Amino acid sequence: MKMKIGIVCYPTFGGSGVLATELGIALSDKGYEVHFITYEQPVRLNQAFHPNIYFHEVKVPTYPLFDFPPYETALASAMVNVIVNQNLDILHLHYAIPHASAAYFARQILKKTGRDIPFITTLHGTDITLVGRDPTYAPVVTFSINESDAITAVSENLKQETLRSFKIEKDIHVIPNFVDIKRFHQTDKEHFKQMLAPDGERILVHVSNFRAVKRVKDVIKIFEKIRQEVPSKLLMIGDGPDRQASEDLARSLGVYDDVRFLGKQEQISEILSIADLFILPSETESFGLSALEAMACSVPLISTNAGGLPEINIEGETGYLSDVGDIASMSQHAIHILSNDDRLQHFKKAAIAQARHFEKQRIIPMYEKLYCEVIAAYKLEKEAV
Repeated sequence: MKMKIGIVCYPTFGGSGVLATELGIALSDKGYEVHFITYEQPVRLNQAFHPNIYFHEVKVPTYPLFDFPPYETALASAMVNVIVNQNLDILHLHYAIPHASAAYFARQILKKTGRDIPFITTLHGTDITLVGRDPTYAPVVTFSINESDAITAVSENLKQETLRSFKIEKDIHVIPNFVDIKRFHQTDKEHFKQMLAPDGERILVHVSNFRAVKRVKDVIKIFEKIRQEVPSKLLMIGDGPDRQASEDLARSLGVYDDVRFLGKQEQISEILSIADLFILPSETESFGLSALEAMACSVPLISTNAGGLPEINIEGETGYLSDVGDIASMSQHAIHILSNDDRLQHFKKAAIAQARHFEKQRIIPMYEKLYCEVIAAYKLEKEAV
């Protein structure tokens, strides 16, 4: 059965948008027709043309009455139009807020026309652990998740966190994030490395949206301690609210000349190919997709033990885990890995071996199976009415 699948997501560099886009690309490569519904084209769709992928822009008209244009209403209307006009079989929502509630709204409209389809909600992290817990959103989040025909979470930790925080009435399927090993793998970029580290310095990398939850300033503090023991350079990839504060901290600690703030980058795999260590000191991390992509490029990981990170980072094998805010521990572990060539190569080999457990060929069939089960169950339910 070659399904027509609608994917609703945020189009940004964040983990939920990246996973949704990579999933859509993988499904289109298998012959499925995939329709993205969001307010602008997802960033990773810009890298190549995919004949089975369609993009539907959600346009929110401005009006003087609205201080905040009603995106959720515009999104629900866009869902209705795409479902009807493209004859979709299923809708897959990434990040509960506001996509799940908009889908419920769209479903009520469609029921009046006799044309309705099931929808799946995938929980990614802050839609549960941070934003979703806010009393402003919690009742709607709980209701719309429970109205979903199926629920998935990207890690076991996130599943348990959701069950603790919300009164969920359905099973949550754990389908982990995945990585495309064909795209994310170590390639020969020695000329690039020579430009950045002409004296053979180790290269450290951090990738995030530079929000407070990522604890980006901790990366600078860790690097400052590493640099005292191991000649190193640091590449900071991404942008966000804490970028300026991180740049200021790098200057005050005297390490700014060895740090490059590269901003948002699309060709992440090329940068990861020259890296020796990935630093992720997040306060919470439902899975850590950026870390997995680094590991696929043979880069070991220094991270916190928050959220789902212990599910991918194996202590003492692919890297090390520390408590949130423990700068000293993360620094010492990094120095331990970087100070010995043979030890570093051992960790690099373990990192790629672990990443292969999350290769997309292993994970995509889980979504295909769930889609088929949900569609079949939905059809039976409608026939029984």
